[in-house]
Amino acid sequence: MKIAVLGTGTVGHTLAGELVELGHEVMMGSRESGNPKGTEWAAGAGPNASSGSFAQAAAMAEVVINATPGTVSLAALSEAGEANLDGKVLLDVSNPLDHSSGFPPALSVCNTDSIAETIQRTFPRARVVKSLNTMGAPVMVDPQRLGRGEHDVFMAGNDPEAKAVVEGILRGFGWRPERIRDLGGLDAARGLEMWLPLWLRIFMKQPQGKLFNLAIVSED
Repeated sequence: MKIAVLGTGTVGHTLAGELVELGHEVMMGSRESGNPKGTEWAAGAGPNASSGSFAQAAAMAEVVINATPGTVSLAALSEAGEANLDGKVLLDVSNPLDHSSGFPPALSVCNTDSIAETIQRTFPRARVVKSLNTMGAPVMVDPQRLGRGEHDVFMAGNDPEAKAVVEGILRGFGWRPERIRDLGGLDAARGLEMWLPLWLRIFMKQPQGKLFNLAIVSED
């Protein structure tokens, strides 16, 4: 599959690298073609890896992954181009964390809206699915790092076919079907994004380098 990963940070590098390892053709997108982080990654990731601008990446892709910070996601996707997003599955991994007042960050969108819903309204012909935003990057692509992988990943979206595509990507990463929790429509992204302030507090209390994730434990 041809996949664009928009964003050159830790999440973008982690997702793009694993997708290449799984045999996908991946272009890492950034504001400008020739971005040093993108070109360096592509040079070391093998023949199925390339880099380019947001627009170049979105144009070549069947699936677009938004791995940019939530506060700049709309600008990045606008640079990618509405026509390049039309009809495509857009996996939104972003979180609307506003660092303008220091740490811990506030949420720039919350309660009655989410960045995922904002993206969907702005690009109505894209097929937005929210997932993978509730955990650290290493866990996204390797759930088995946490014991036997008995923890959960969530997704939300309005398009069943788009969610099926995202589920296929998640299963490729090693997520077991019973641990992929479909929460329903894209409005569920509100809760997924509002989990981040608590995630950050837990992260700050973890021993350095210790990974963690959510697990749903049900009554027998």
